[in-house]
Amino acid sequence: MPLLQYGQTIIEWKFQPDSKLKCHYVTVERARPVLLRGPVVAVTEQEALVRRRARWIREKLLLVNQSQANDVIVTGSRLRYCGRSYFTEVRHRPGLDNLRLTFTASRFIIESPEGLSIQQDALVPLIERFYWERANEKLLARVRFWERKTGLQAKGARVRMFRSRWASCDASNTLEFHPRVMELPGSVQDYVIVHELCHTVEKGHTKAFWALVGLHMPGWQRHHGALELGWSKGGR
Repeated sequence: MPLLQYGQTIIEWKFQPDSKLKCHYVTVERARPVLLRGPVVAVTEQEALVRRRARWIREKLLLVNQSQANDVIVTGSRLRYCGRSYFTEVRHRPGLDNLRLTFTASRFIIESPEGLSIQQDALVPLIERFYWERANEKLLARVRFWERKTGLQAKGARVRMFRSRWASCDASNTLEFHPRVMELPGSVQDYVIVHELCHTVEKGHTKAFWALVGLHMPGWQRHHGALELGWSKGGR
């Protein structure tokens, strides 16, 4: 696979052609080459695309490849929800069959049959289910609010797991949101919604599209930048 040196960082990437995409997207994951997806381009242009995102990629590589010790959840660990980092309490419950996660509006409580420390990987299904439930409850209601506010109408909206994007608007104008949008601050969640609603009118990221986004959400650039920093996956 091709390599790019950025300062002291060596970036290895893999290109995945996808003719359905009009732009190129970058995904950064632990212990894997950087994934570049999009229309077919030569290796030289791939390198140029990676180089333009090199600083962001380096930051994400440092984040996702942190010591495994940081992946142990104990009382005092923090979990993210709606842009805030919440105190997490781990309780030992020997009688339980499986882990249990609840949210009390001020903290996360994890009940575990195994003990007072939990591998983060074991918690992933529970936190994703939490985000999924909150997205269905709260995010979809915000879609209806922004439809009324902007006059833009989607055919429908639903929550769906993606590999490397926050949300999408398909050809039939159905909006889909990754449950991890619920990690983001409310203002950034609103930007994701408005962004996708604007795609019901302009499918590509054209000047007309960004003008429409700016019409309904002045200062959208600040929220767009937060997406770049908020997750190791490239947003749409």
